[in-house]
Amino acid sequence: MSFVGGGSDLPAFYRRHGGAVLSCTIDKYVYISVNPKFDGGIRLAYSQTEEVTSLAEIQHRLFRHSLEMLQVKGGVEVTTTADIPSRGTGLGSSSAFTVGLLNTMKAYLGESATAGDLAAWACEVEIERCGEPIGKQDQYASAFGGINVIEFRPDDTVDVQPILILPENQVRLQSELMMFYTGTTRSASQLLAAQNMAMESDPAVERRLLRMMDLVYRMQSDLEAGRISDFGTTLHENWLLKRELVSGISSSQIDNWYAAALSAGATGGKLLGAGAGGFLLVHAPLDCHEPVKRAVGLKHVPFRFDPLGTRIIFSDPCTDR
Repeated sequence: MSFVGGGSDLPAFYRRHGGAVLSCTIDKYVYISVNPKFDGGIRLAYSQTEEVTSLAEIQHRLFRHSLEMLQVKGGVEVTTTADIPSRGTGLGSSSAFTVGLLNTMKAYLGESATAGDLAAWACEVEIERCGEPIGKQDQYASAFGGINVIEFRPDDTVDVQPILILPENQVRLQSELMMFYTGTTRSASQLLAAQNMAMESDPAVERRLLRMMDLVYRMQSDLEAGRISDFGTTLHENWLLKRELVSGISSSQIDNWYAAALSAGATGGKLLGAGAGGFLLVHAPLDCHEPVKRAVGLKHVPFRFDPLGTRIIFSDPCTDR
């Protein structure tokens, strides 16, 4: 869940100016399990089922390139399920899947990997091998977990800095946030590709992104100082900048939902992810939550912060590889 700075993690921007986002991980998960397959083939079960004899036959690109990267030849059965729709929700599902798959396969192979390794490998799979025009924030958030400022440097290195927020302030922040499902999903790739092109031709886009990056450090300062009441204001300012980056990030319907939330007492919010659908995040005082829910009229999805990133929850060391 990205709060501010999204878009500055795209290479077209951070390789010139550096980039920064402030984000957190929440208790919505992708679950992946792997077992040996006795006949030496490969079986993948996700929203579809693939049963093949070689990596080259795999249609799901993230599966294929992840297994190729780790040099898994075959003899495996991989199953995945998720708590939320797997694509186009703005919650980094594809990157969470890729990081989790890499982590699971490394454990299956009897090997370990750091969070930094997993994030870097996931970026290679999604951005370089699959050619997706996306940024790096979701991969690092999924790998490290927690509430962090993630900085993207011009030399392509990444630094993850945990926010030093007091436990009681974190509890308050969590209690004041609401997430609503808009009922639509979309391809982030098209919006991000358009944003990449706009950065090359429109100086106003870069100026907005630089301002959004400044808001990262304002929000960090507010959270660490316990100024939770200012969170929504910064979130709102970031959304106003974000929706002007390229056309298609918002819509009249999304604007109406957001305006209804503000009218009912919300202090700010944003559409999560690249835009155009998915989940709407809203910040409001507790006594305004019920009026906001009624005004927005969308499915409310409760969540909690999760301090951990990808992890292995069960491993049988006796399984015959």
